[in-house]
Amino acid sequence: MKLTTKGRYAVTAMLDLALHANQGPISLADISERQGISISYLEQLFAKLRRNELVSSVRGPGGGYRLSRESAEIFIAQVVDAVDEPVDVTRCEGQGTCQNGEPCLTHYLWEDLSQQLHQFLSAISLQSLVERSEIRKVAERQDRYQQEAISTERVIADNLVPVNTIT
Repeated sequence: MKLTTKGRYAVTAMLDLALHANQGPISLADISERQGISISYLEQLFAKLRRNELVSSVRGPGGGYRLSRESAEIFIAQVVDAVDEPVDVTRCEGQGTCQNGEPCLTHYLWEDLSQQLHQFLSAISLQSLVERSEIRKVAERQDRYQQEAISTERVIADNLVPVNTIT
């Protein structure tokens, strides 16, 4: 299946938003830290997700992003489609030019599979993923690591001696 980093990261970021929806707007920095996705890449993805009305932004202190509707109403195929990531397993990107400019022998088989994959992803909501216990366990672990990292940063910052006070 041809689903590149763009589609995978968009789904991951949207699932992170859904998992943390009760915490108010979520910053891209928080998603970046938990999921290991660069902020600049997230900014590109979220511009597309916002244009497709899957997320909304909140400006100002405590701002960030939130889902634009309930997680039960957002389906994985919508997220993938929003970032211009076609679900396509053909070699020719669905053009029918896989063998000397013409469809190859198995083109229609792979085209049908691509449609089946899209239908499959269209049936999976963010909420259905949030409800899975194994996904919640991963999210809890990520949250724990993030809190530990914040605590460690505070301890280090509290123990730093300003340079101008050293004699």
